[in-house]
Parts: sequence; structure tokens; C-alpha cells
Amino acid sequence: MTKTQNNDPKNTLVMKFGGTSVGTSEAMEKTLKIIDSAKNEWKNVVVVTSALSGVTNWLLKGAAKSSQGEMQSIYQADSEIRQAHEKIADKLICDQIRRKQVKQEISHLISDFINLCQAIAVLGEATPRAIDAVSSLGERMSVRLLAAALEDKGVAAQVVESTQLIVTDNCFQNAHPDFKATGKITKQVLQPVFNSGKIPIITGFIGSTPDGIVTTLGRGGSDYSAGIIAAALQADEVWIWTDVDGVMSADPRRVPHAQTIPELTYKEVAELAYFGAKVLHPKTIRPIVEAGINLRICNTFNPDHPGTRLIPDNHNNSKGAIKAVTTIEGQKLITVEGRGMLGVPGVAARAFAAVASTGTSVPLITQASSEQSICFAVPMEAADGVISALEDTFENEIIKRDIDRIWATDEVVIITMVGAGMIRTPGIAGRIFSALGNKKVNVIAIAQGSSEVSISMVVSQADANEGLMALHELILGEHQ
Repeated sequence: MTKTQNNDPKNTLVMKFGGTSVGTSEAMEKTLKIIDSAKNEWKNVVVVTSALSGVTNWLLKGAAKSSQGEMQSIYQADSEIRQAHEKIADKLICDQIRRKQVKQEISHLISDFINLCQAIAVLGEATPRAIDAVSSLGERMSVRLLAAALEDKGVAAQVVESTQLIVTDNCFQNAHPDFKATGKITKQVLQPVFNSGKIPIITGFIGSTPDGIVTTLGRGGSDYSAGIIAAALQADEVWIWTDVDGVMSADPRRVPHAQTIPELTYKEVAELAYFGAKVLHPKTIRPIVEAGINLRICNTFNPDHPGTRLIPDNHNNSKGAIKAVTTIEGQKLITVEGRGMLGVPGVAARAFAAVASTGTSVPLITQASSEQSICFAVPMEAADGVISALEDTFENEIIKRDIDRIWATDEVVIITMVGAGMIRTPGIAGRIFSALGNKKVNVIAIAQGSSEVSISMVVSQADANEGLMALHELILGEHQ
């Protein structure tokens, strides 16, 4: 349902801060200034935060090692996590009573972590439910620290754990929200906070089942949390604060000349998120688009930069057909081929049912027009299991030689060009393949989305960097 347009244009803003935005005292101080500034311009401000950078990794490592009986990692994680939070508290919280209280709260959560890990060690395994309980602790620590730092600066804030807001199923580690139940309870919980003049500081990444059991929305799910809460509140805007100047035309760590993309359509962002861009969690887009909410991606360390703004898909912003190039690494191409597949219905359905039985996601599919082969990409670590499942499914066809072989390539990389303007621009594919050919980059497979917003190419791992640079040069040439 589209958000009503009769709200005050400065009514409700949801801001999400990533781990790097709260990971050090210097970073958190910038975050405090951004929140304080927003409070002066918006009636209601909601803050969703991730764990401090690195903390979730320490928590998960501790749980994994505990399941193997290696208890020393728990105490190393205890030390690292405690030190990270206390260092920020000592720097940013002047009031001694408040500083002592927040340290005690974090200490209690660290004790919960140790107790959970000890239980995991006794059981000898870390179940998905236990992993969610452990990994949720990072966000639960960070909200307390951020809220206390805000209070110390004279900004009224209140910790709200999203277990009180986001109702999910019990699919631990990748839970799915119940949007209707979440919308109702979120308004009930947060409206009194707004009425008291406080800013709710909300844990990203986590929710709970109707029975109150902690779940997580998947790694990177704090973005999703912000989208869910914004939709529930019918917010005017969502601002995602990260450590780059919005969505870049390529990964700046690999392409030094990457540039900020000022505007992206919802489809373009969805394609970028799906094909490996790290700025937005792929699921974030859905609740924001459906609620008609404006979204910006901003840089905590360069807050005056306009960042990237999301615009409707029908917006006429086709200047430059291609906007970005992104990659998914660590893939293998699996091919099912055989002359006996020609004209036989249901082969593709059976193949992908076999893949689904292994719990593997397929980011790219191609099929020969002769119907004699199906080719698709899977993560490298899943390739052997997928091939085994396919061989079991097509055992009779293999015996009868209707299917000649099922095999996987060496490591490959999917490179995807994204841009809504490609729909209206003739010759784009030719220019893409010419750019790759000029650099002697061989394209192993090709797929184009039905939305015509993206074209994906599979290249060998050895050719990936050369291909990425060549295609980014093509983008730069379009915008000059």
C-alpha cells in the first residue's frame, strides 16, 4: 500500500547506521552529530543501528569454536568486545554514573554470551536458534552505548530492542517478518516514545517469533530492519548511513575511479543489491518500495555529500545507459547437457528442484536454444553437493545416455552491468562485448534479466579484474 501523501513532509525519518558508523569513538561522535541535527529538522526521528564493526564476527567465532570445545576463544572475544565498547564509553560519556551503568549493561550481555557459548560447548553443536541468540548480542550492546552517548550530549533517547517490534517466523538465521503484525505492534511501542520527545534507538538485524524467541534477518539485515520499521510507521524517508558516498559505480576497493551514482531507480538498486553490491541489503528494497518511501544512502564520514537518492522506476533519468558494474565472486558454472533433453518437458523443473533440495541459491541461469544444455551458477562451496543431487535426480537419464554429463567449471565470477537506460539504448550489448574483447577477456556465459535493467556475464576468475576495469571505463565514457 502506498504511503499517504498528506503527512507533514518533515514528519518521520528513519536512519540506519552501519557498524563502521558506530565502531570507534570518532565514528560514533559523527553519528551523534548527525542524529542531533536530524532531530532539529524532523518531528520524529528513528535510529536503527548495527553492532560495532567486528563485534558480530567475534560473537560468531566464539560460538563456532565453543561447539568444537575450544573455550579459549570465548575469553578472547570477551576481552575484544568489552574493550571496544568501553573505549567508546570512556571517550564519549562524561557523566560517570551513566558511563558506569552502560558498562554494566554491556557486561551483563557479555556474560550472556559466555553462558550461551558454554551451553553450546556442552551440547557440542551450535543450532541455528543458538546462533541467533549469540549474534543478536552485538546490536543489543551497541544500542545501549549509542543511547547513553546521546543522553550524555543532551539528546533524549530510549533503547528499544526490535524483538519488541519485528514479529517473524522461526526460520532462524534468515527469518521472515510478519508485516501485518509488525506494523501494528511497532506503532503501539514507538508512539509513546515519540510522545515523550525521545529518539528510539533500535537494534537492527533482529526480531522475534510470536513466542518471543530471538531471530535474525540474515547478515546485513539491519538495512532490512530499517525498511520494515519505516514501512510500519509510514515514514517519509529512510537514510542509510555507511562509509562511502552513496552507491558507487563499482566497488571502490577494486576500481579506484569509482564514482557516486546520484540517482538510481528501485529496479536498478534491487539488481545491484542482488548482484553483489554491499551498500544495501537485498531485502531492504521491498518494504520501502511498497510503502512509497524515499530512500537515501549517505556517508557518515562525509555527511554533507548528497549521496545516492532512490527514485521511482518510471522516472525519466536515463542519462547514461549504464550506471554501475558489480561482481559476484566465488562461483562455479554447472552444466547439465545431453541430446536426450531435446523437447523433453520438465527437465529444467527437475534440475532446479534438485538444486533447491540442497538449499543453494542460483544467481544466474542460461539455456541453449537447442534445449540440449542448461547452465547455471552456484557458490563454489555448494557445487559438489549440487552435482551429487543432480546425478541422483537424473540417474536413469544418465544410464540411458539421454544426459551425457553433469559438470562444473573452475571458479568463475559474474560481472553485471546495471542501468535502466539500457532498455532504450541500442547497441549496448555490442559495446560491452567489444570492451571486453579489446582486453582479451573471454565471456563464458551471458544472461539478461527480463526487466532489461541488467546484463550479466560470466568470466574466469583470472579475467575478472581486467573485465571489471574495462566495463567501468565504458561507464566513465558514457558520463563524460
